[in-house]
Amino acid sequence: MFAHIQSFLEIVFLGFIALFPVVNPIGTALMVDPYFSGLSRSERVSAARKVSVYALGICVITLFVGHWVLELFGLTVPIVQLGGGIMICKIGWEFLTTDKSSNSPAPVTQGSGDNELTELESKLFYPITFPMSTGAGTIAVLFTLSAHVQEKTFSDYMFNDGALVISIVGICILIFVFYVNAGRLIKYMGSRNEKIVNRLMAFLIFCVGLQIAVGGITGLIHQ
Repeated sequence: MFAHIQSFLEIVFLGFIALFPVVNPIGTALMVDPYFSGLSRSERVSAARKVSVYALGICVITLFVGHWVLELFGLTVPIVQLGGGIMICKIGWEFLTTDKSSNSPAPVTQGSGDNELTELESKLFYPITFPMSTGAGTIAVLFTLSAHVQEKTFSDYMFNDGALVISIVGICILIFVFYVNAGRLIKYMGSRNEKIVNRLMAFLIFCVGLQIAVGGITGLIHQ
């Protein structure tokens, strides 16, 4: 019994450690904060909650049926990495080249009306959840983890994937916490430093996308 618990905790820890750097909830929270600019506290909490739920859904679906979906469409993981990397590069480039006097790609102010809030709602899944929060890198890691802990029996399969689900839930909780509080951190740094951080994060978004795309190209070459 103790050995099973130890094995379960090891898989949970492995999944959390593997997912944390690719999801990077702290850095990503600073990247997506401009989308939440002007939201009230309750609106920010609601938006962050929806992003966390979307991220949880993407990760769990990827973990259980991701391989089958790729096989259905005849896709490979390197192709997913390449496509996701290009999408992230596009978002980073838009951040870098757009003049944001308000430091927000989609300004939303309190009392701005239902149309603006609806527009933000339409962006919570794309691009905020996918590919910025959980993108091609996350999908690739989940594929690797599921293959790493794969077992022959159904009970062992559910045991291992159940542990990975707990890791995913932990990451999504961090996404919620940091997305809700990213604005406070930026305000603490001051408006001037906020502009610097936004530009730096835009450059990092572009570089992350480029790195993922290069990984996909490398994978295709090795194939």
